[in-house]
Amino acid sequence: MVSSTLTSSQDSNSHFSLKESSENKMANLHVRSNSLPSKSHPIVTDVEDQLCRLRSSEGTSTSTTSVPATLASLRDLHDGINNLILMPSTQEALCHENSEKWTNKLLEESLGLVDLCGFARDVLSLTKGSVQDLQSSIRRNRGEIATADDVNAYMTSRKKINKMVNKFIKNSKVFNQNPTAFSNEDSDLKAIVTMLKETEAFDVSVLKSVLILVSGESGSSKKRSWSLLSKFTRTSRVHSDVEQERGAENLCLLDLQKSGKDLQNVLKQLKASEMVIQELEEELEAFFRSLVKTRVSLLNALNH
Repeated sequence: MVSSTLTSSQDSNSHFSLKESSENKMANLHVRSNSLPSKSHPIVTDVEDQLCRLRSSEGTSTSTTSVPATLASLRDLHDGINNLILMPSTQEALCHENSEKWTNKLLEESLGLVDLCGFARDVLSLTKGSVQDLQSSIRRNRGEIATADDVNAYMTSRKKINKMVNKFIKNSKVFNQNPTAFSNEDSDLKAIVTMLKETEAFDVSVLKSVLILVSGESGSSKKRSWSLLSKFTRTSRVHSDVEQERGAENLCLLDLQKSGKDLQNVLKQLKASEMVIQELEEELEAFFRSLVKTRVSLLNALNH
């Protein structure tokens, strides 16, 4: 479930918190290993280039154009991470007797990421269902006004989804990972874990952005629920605050509209929302497979 540019209040809550999840959490981890392949090695260079591009996107707004693009970039990053894990020097470092604490942690967190992405997929599916139900309800009225029951059903569905998202974010351990200090002799392991942990930070950030985008956390409950449609029906990347607010207000007045023409416009907006949501679902499904593949690579490396 996707959209274009968010309002300023939503941007403040929805920006990729990459500095928080990447810089703050990774400040003590950035170190280059001498025993791992040098920076000139194509696999290492590829991973570092991917990470550099993602760092440069810090502060990008969480929109229906930026989120799918970031998910695609993360898939490319995970391809490089998988190649890195398959390298003999990486497997040797991960299988070292002193690395058990970190390998167990990486495995636990990789499972947490898979669960998080699966939850985001479920939330997107539920959101798409609520939009489709509202479409069907309007069509059944054959151009007449949308009933209060139609609107209330949509609002109830949105509130349930928001509650699910808030509860998951609050209880999920994957959102509260703290770095652990390395000993001086852990240089090889440290270099590997640094890249894996920074990748994880980006993963968590974009998945949290998906959940925030879908649930529309900021604002009053009524504006939150309707803001989803407002966000999903943007046709331009740049909109003024006035235009955004007006779009949300028009949707809030859906049950008061009597013009068949107006309702047809709303149906077009809902269809556009559904198509954007479908795009995000497809990107998230592909990203889910990347997370699973990375976890399998870790398991295989440890059993090597």
